[in-house]
Amino acid sequence: MNPETLHVGMKVRHPEYGVGTVKSISEHFADIRFDEGIKTIAPHQVDLQPAEPQAEITGISVPLSVIIGETVATLAKELGFEKDDSFVEELGARWQKGTMLLKPADASLQPKEIPLETFFHKIVMMRNNFRVLEQKINGHPQLSDAEKVEMQQYISRCYGSMTTFNILFKRERDQFKSGM
Repeated sequence: MNPETLHVGMKVRHPEYGVGTVKSISEHFADIRFDEGIKTIAPHQVDLQPAEPQAEITGISVPLSVIIGETVATLAKELGFEKDDSFVEELGARWQKGTMLLKPADASLQPKEIPLETFFHKIVMMRNNFRVLEQKINGHPQLSDAEKVEMQQYISRCYGSMTTFNILFKRERDQFKSGM
């Protein structure tokens, strides 16, 4: 393999050591981390092969997973699936410009007023983070199906606890549901 085609982070396959990750590259050598440790290899002297699909764009070879990941992220943003954290359109009209009053039992302490948009924003962020966590659990390659189900049950319980705040949502489809 030509050393110019290597880049840090690239996964490669060595005939003796198996799959490894390129950690550093010099003019004639590459340090590659394999299961048994880091090895200094001369790529042009060994039958070193890419261990993941590659794509070539304007003469630059990068892992296909990088291109796909960046493409999906850009597409999600363009389609509006990745929303700005300040987005509070989902807040019901009767709660717009409202405040939440937290009044301590001790009368000597001052109450705290919080704009409902601020509070609602935090609730929506929690919901969105739960959704991302679910995706990461479902796609995790090292978790067994039983472990995924167990973690999903905890998330479902969290959703169930959050149903108290459903009154704030404009649309029912945006609300928390314990079976999400």
